[in-house]
Amino acid sequence: MTLDRQIETSDLECDVAIVGGGIVGATLASALKNSGLKITIIEAQPLEVAAARKQAYAFSLLSSRIYQGIGVWDKIFPHVGKFKRIRLSDADFSQIVKFDKEDLNTDYLGYVAQHNVVLTALQEYIAGCSNINWLCPGSVSNVVYGDKFATVTVEVAGKQQQIKTKLVIGADGSRSYIRSLANITTRGWKYWQSCVAFTIKHTAPQNDIAFERFWSTGPMGVLPLPGNRCQIVWTNPHARAKTLKELDEAAFLQELQHYTGGLLGDLELVSDRVIFPVQLMQCDRYVKSRLALVGDAAHCCHPVGGQGLNLGIRDAATLAQLLIEAHSQGEDIGALQLLKRYESWRKQENLAILGFTDFLDRFFSNNWLPIVIVRRLGLWLMANVKPMKMFALKLMTGLKGKTPKLAVPN
Repeated sequence: MTLDRQIETSDLECDVAIVGGGIVGATLASALKNSGLKITIIEAQPLEVAAARKQAYAFSLLSSRIYQGIGVWDKIFPHVGKFKRIRLSDADFSQIVKFDKEDLNTDYLGYVAQHNVVLTALQEYIAGCSNINWLCPGSVSNVVYGDKFATVTVEVAGKQQQIKTKLVIGADGSRSYIRSLANITTRGWKYWQSCVAFTIKHTAPQNDIAFERFWSTGPMGVLPLPGNRCQIVWTNPHARAKTLKELDEAAFLQELQHYTGGLLGDLELVSDRVIFPVQLMQCDRYVKSRLALVGDAAHCCHPVGGQGLNLGIRDAATLAQLLIEAHSQGEDIGALQLLKRYESWRKQENLAILGFTDFLDRFFSNNWLPIVIVRRLGLWLMANVKPMKMFALKLMTGLKGKTPKLAVPN
C-alpha cells in the first residue's frame, strides 16, 4: 500500500501546514485527527524512505500515554522493547542506582522503539484521516507570513504549488529551513563528543533493563529491543568515536565487552555503526505570528537519558491541545497570543531538561578527583534517599512537569 497522495487544487487551503513528516510532525497531525482542522503535511522524502531509518529511541512513560490518547499505541506496543528496571552506574564504582517498576507502581518504566515501527504506525493511522493530506515528496522553497494567513510555496515534481494556511508548523529537524526563513536565532553549543549508535544481540538471560553507564569519555546508554537485542548509544570524544567506528568487528566487540562490564554476556553486532556529533540548542523563541516550531527545530539536547525525541512528542501533544481548544472556541489558531501559550508551557520545561542533560554529561565526563568524589556521593544519595530517587525517576519517565490532556492517566 502506498500512502503518498497528491493534494488536488481544492486542497491548497488548509488550517495547519506541518513542514516535516517525521515522528514529531506525524504525531502532531495524528493528535489533530478529530479536531475539525484541515491539515497538510509537507515531507521532502517519499513516505517509505522517511520511515526506513533503523535508529531506535527511548520512549518515556508519558510518551506512551500520549500515543495511547491518540489511539496508535496498540499498533506500536507489540513491536517495542520494554524495560522494567533502570540501572545507573559510574564506571566501575560499586554503588549502582536501581530503579524498578514497583517504584512507580507501573508495568514498565519505559520502552524502546525503532524509528520505522513508530513512523509507519503513524503514517498508517493518518492514512485513515479524512482531514489530513500529505504533500509528499515536496520541499518548501519559501513562506510569506501575512496578517491572517501564511502562504507556503512548495516544489513538487519540479513544479511550484502554493498553500494558503492559518498556521505553519516547523517540524523539520535541527537544521530547520522553516526556522531559518523566519530568522529565529538559536543559542547553544556543540559538544567535544560524538555518539556511536548501533544494535547488538546478546546472551544475557534477561532483556528488561535499561542501563546508563557513565565513563570519563562520555555516557553509554544501553536500551533493550525485542529479540534479545539492544540499541547502544556510546558517547566519546570525536577522535575516539571515529576510531571505534572504524575498528574491525572483533576488536570493537572486545572494547564493548569491557565497557558494558560483561552484563550482557556474549555480544554480536547486528547493525552498522552510525556516528553523529551532539549539540545543545535552544531557540530564542518557539513562535511568531502564524508560526510554531516543535521538536528538534526548536531544541536539541545531549542524548544522555534518552530525552530528545520525548521532548518533541510533548511539544506536539501540547500544541495539539491548545489548537483544539482554540478552534472549538472560535479563536484564530495562528494568532501570536495563542501560540505564546504553547511557548510559555514548553520552552521552560525543555530548558530544564536541556540543562539537566548538559549537567550530567559534564559532571560525569571527567576524572577530576573532587568531581568524582562529589558525583559518587550523589549516586549514593540517589540510591538511598527516596525523595531524591523519586524525583530523578519521574524526571526520566516524563512524569515531572505539566501533563498534556491527551495523555491517558495510568
